[in-house]
Amino acid sequence: MRTAGPGTTPDGRGAPAAPTAGVPVARSAPHAPAAPGARPAGSAPAAVPATAGPGARTGRATADPGRWPDVARVPTASRARTAVTGALVRRALRGLPLRARFAGAEPVGRGGPLLEVRDPAAFHARLGTGGLVGFGESYMAGEWDAPDLVAALTVLAAHAADLVPAPLQRLRGLWAPRHPGEERNTPDGSRSNISRHYDLSNDLFALFLDDTLTYSSAVFRGFPASPEQLAAAQRHKIDRLLDLAGVGEGTRLLEIGTGWGELALRAAARGARVTSLTLSREQRELALRRVRAARLDDRVTVELRDYREARGTYDAVVSVEMVEAVGAEFWPVYFRALDDRLEPGGRVALQAITMPHERMLAARDTFTWIHKYVFPGGIIPSTRAIEETVRDHTSLRPVRRDAFGAHYAETLRLWRERFTERAETVGALGFDETFRRLWTFYLAYSEAGFRAGYLDVQQYLFTKEGTAR
Repeated sequence: MRTAGPGTTPDGRGAPAAPTAGVPVARSAPHAPAAPGARPAGSAPAAVPATAGPGARTGRATADPGRWPDVARVPTASRARTAVTGALVRRALRGLPLRARFAGAEPVGRGGPLLEVRDPAAFHARLGTGGLVGFGESYMAGEWDAPDLVAALTVLAAHAADLVPAPLQRLRGLWAPRHPGEERNTPDGSRSNISRHYDLSNDLFALFLDDTLTYSSAVFRGFPASPEQLAAAQRHKIDRLLDLAGVGEGTRLLEIGTGWGELALRAAARGARVTSLTLSREQRELALRRVRAARLDDRVTVELRDYREARGTYDAVVSVEMVEAVGAEFWPVYFRALDDRLEPGGRVALQAITMPHERMLAARDTFTWIHKYVFPGGIIPSTRAIEETVRDHTSLRPVRRDAFGAHYAETLRLWRERFTERAETVGALGFDETFRRLWTFYLAYSEAGFRAGYLDVQQYLFTKEGTAR
């Protein structure tokens, strides 16, 4: 969720969020997500008063046309295009293990979770003109829904490679929208892109994250996970990364991507001296307050700085789910930065979301709903892309890789359930129904990707030849 500027502030005041790790969460003006204007990248919309909870079943959602123009307005499509789209959709769904019901007609599909299309004409017009962007916008508009959204999306994710006919797949470069140039992850572009997601509101994130304020996959000790286990599972994940990196007393540690500071706090508690880099002003402000509250400000420095601007060398580097925001063209720059900052004999611990290499190649140049509304400029790499980039552009050596995608699915389920339970409080913060449907879809869509095996998450250990100091 990132544009050149933040969204405007709603008139209403937000409700206070719960304290986090002993530090009150900062009050901040809520911003709307990445610009949903007529252009892929435009100014972000302001939040508006809420009218119903996410996933409401009472009919089409009402979107403010001034703030959500591409949701409020059904795109113009010829009857022929809409008819062809409808035929292709039914053909794709017919062989899937789900039931798709179009405005009360007989369901299409082989049985399974229900996908209910309330407004087939609008649904097909959006898909015919916007593809997957239109699919997400149609959900935001309330034109379709599902009693079990994750189950329906998991079926679609598991068959993603087969949903579009092969001839159309081969012509993807002609019909699929391209990334807007202003979302390239140059230093200025990255600051804008990061701000559009991570500077939405600390209070918003505190509503669905656990007390550690950790916004990446946890590592659980067993399934199913309960909400009470999430904070411990996040600390377990962080400790695994710190152990991989060999962080202990006296370690000079560079963290690329601060989040809200939990990893830096745990590293400092081990006796490390931590330099942590972030591009989010909101995150830095709260992370610094947490550091001061823990009386670790003599061991932790949090800098508002791009990874390309890092200086000095370190015994260890840790970066958690940062590479997805770098952009494919900058992967060599990012991994060279890790290499350049690392002392000989040092260790890099990296956590990264990944996807199959063939799907990455097919999707890397396509502008998607996630780019438009959630993570502008992002691209999820494959393990092959990571390992080839490291091999070709650095002196780092891969030593270990552990995959744990099922743990991310559980993490996302707990976030989604907590977000849904606190929908009224999200509304009180100034985020409207359209935003809440957007966020519900994002969390469910992501969870489905991991449950289907379309997405995975890895912890890597890389080392650098030489003798540690």
